[in-house]
Amino acid sequence: MIVLWILLAALGLCLCLLLVAVIRTICTPSKKSKYVPQADPERAMAYAQKLSRMIQYETVSQPDTNQREKFLGFHQVLEELFPLVHEKLEKTEIDGNLLFAWKGKSSAKPLVLMSHQDVVPVEGEWKYPPFSGEIVEGKVWGRGASDTKCSVMGFFQAVEELLAEGYVPENDVYLSSSCTEEWAGDGCPKLVAELERRGVRPYLVCDEGGGIITEPVGGIHGNFAMVGVFEKGKADVKLTAQSHGGHASTPVKHSPAARIADFIHEAEHRRIFRRQMPPEVQAMFETLAPYASFSLKLVFGNMWLFKPLLLQVLPMISAQGGAMIQTTMAFTMLKGSDAYNVMPQEAVLGANLRFIPHQGMAESLKIVEKLAKKHGLEMKVFHASDVSRSTDIHGEAFQTVQRVIGETFPGCPGSPYVMTGATDARNYERICDSVVRFAPVVYGPEQMKGMHGINENIEYNCLPGAVDFYRNLIRAM
Repeated sequence: MIVLWILLAALGLCLCLLLVAVIRTICTPSKKSKYVPQADPERAMAYAQKLSRMIQYETVSQPDTNQREKFLGFHQVLEELFPLVHEKLEKTEIDGNLLFAWKGKSSAKPLVLMSHQDVVPVEGEWKYPPFSGEIVEGKVWGRGASDTKCSVMGFFQAVEELLAEGYVPENDVYLSSSCTEEWAGDGCPKLVAELERRGVRPYLVCDEGGGIITEPVGGIHGNFAMVGVFEKGKADVKLTAQSHGGHASTPVKHSPAARIADFIHEAEHRRIFRRQMPPEVQAMFETLAPYASFSLKLVFGNMWLFKPLLLQVLPMISAQGGAMIQTTMAFTMLKGSDAYNVMPQEAVLGANLRFIPHQGMAESLKIVEKLAKKHGLEMKVFHASDVSRSTDIHGEAFQTVQRVIGETFPGCPGSPYVMTGATDARNYERICDSVVRFAPVVYGPEQMKGMHGINENIEYNCLPGAVDFYRNLIRAM
């Protein structure tokens, strides 16, 4: 009888808490994202033509290869497109990487606007040639259109226009652009080292990474300015299983391929990494809650009650959402024997890990190593870097970015966002406390799919807004 009373009391408490959550949800006004790029056909086409020229110059970067001469050619294109920037600003070129310094009235709060020159290689059949820069169907097509020559064009054009107006910034402004971002090369670190040598400590760094995302979470419609405030860490891991091989007609148990398969199965079906809601992710869900359907609004707007449930179900309903609450391990490469009738002496598995702040590089790698030893695998780690530091979402610098977003893109909600990928921005954390990742262009489903894929493009009606954002951010400093 006592147990029954306890169960009934617990049930009553749960119903009361649920009722409170429902009432809070009903009382929270629903909102809609109203932002769409304003029609400005003359400016949009002028910017599209500049972006097209930049795309036409192929800037595919190759790891650990000296490609300075290629990028010097691209710099000539930039000089033709943005003559005042090259005439008025101090230019520094380091192995194909660019740094422009615009002296302001003060050096107290330097601003760095950055994005990369290089692009990834091209594969597959494209609707339009990948380096044609075609301007059709309301879009600029080609490799680099959205990732991320659009933002390079945006801040160069913003400075070009401000110079033409005779504007002098209140604080120093730097334009930073590496040519090795796509393979995490040493380009950006060299630029950071140069600023460090000059004693420059930026107040704010704005890189690409986030953007104005169409439907950032399934069921939440419209355009939202998602501002990246930290990046997950990453590492490539090679796992090797060895044996003496043999003929496939007499297979032995626990062969290299079988041990690799057992490892994959356990990693996929047993939760090996801890789930936790970073405060930045919780802030994102709470910001988006008023724009959601009632059911999502109920969950996102009452994290005090539903956070434990969300931690359980989020990875099952959204790969992107799941990646924001735990370390992830993706299996990307697999090799065994070269013949069907030969048992492999060695089977190799490649995996890519992305680390979350609450379970960083050291702890995550230790978990994987322990599991590897259990299945008789050797582990080797490559290209490892820990999770980046988070920008304070309540701090002055982040709030300045949010304010400029509101001024530039009326009706577009702004929200913190977690980068599950990687950018050059992490290199600036040595000398800057407030580093955000935000490219001020609209990324719909088509643009998201085209990044590093085929048919990359950007809708050129959003380019005036990108230029205006950088202009306004410079003025806001």
